[in-house]
Amino acid sequence: MTKPSRISLIHATPLAIAPVAESFKRLWPHATVFNILEDSLTADLRAANGYIAALTARFSALTRYAVDSGADGVLFTCSAFGPAIEAARAEVSVPVLKPNEAMISQALTVGSKIALIATFAPSIAPITAEFEESARQASKAIELHSFCVPEAWTALQRGDAETHDRLIAEASAKAADCDVICFAQFSMTSAAPAAQTSSGRPVLTTPDSAVTKLKALLAPHP
Repeated sequence: MTKPSRISLIHATPLAIAPVAESFKRLWPHATVFNILEDSLTADLRAANGYIAALTARFSALTRYAVDSGADGVLFTCSAFGPAIEAARAEVSVPVLKPNEAMISQALTVGSKIALIATFAPSIAPITAEFEESARQASKAIELHSFCVPEAWTALQRGDAETHDRLIAEASAKAADCDVICFAQFSMTSAAPAAQTSSGRPVLTTPDSAVTKLKALLAPHP
């Protein structure tokens, strides 16, 4: 019997844990999943005025720890740290996914006018750069429209998921003329059904896309 793949999830906020756990349960229940939480990263990125390179060494250390612990694959769930994750994965041999890359690839197959919705403002710049680079590599012209709903992040932090989802759905309604809506953070996943209803557009979430890609890399056969 094949040994289940061991996946290490690395989080910068505890709010990301439940959404990705639900995606694994639904899409890849046979994976063995462990969580590493380092919730000072978000505050330290703010303190560094968004200068991600200041945190690169810490991402490398987190990645090495996960691999040394036996991980077959690593998934970061913190959307604001793309360049630091890229540097970290260059140092190990197992698949290491940035939270957004699978969703971005999927979005590019859906359409060219893309809405990006975030609740944590520092997430927007790195994921925008990722979209633009992926589109360039695919020789595809895209039109990216970004929306930030910081009040939704605040609501979720105080445990008000209903307000969180409503505010994201309201923002999504403004993107009804886009081909596809992408959520920039794992913590936003609960708002996907309401966002799809309000906008009438397909909504992609980072957890579902990331889990699907990791499964394809590590367990390609049912």
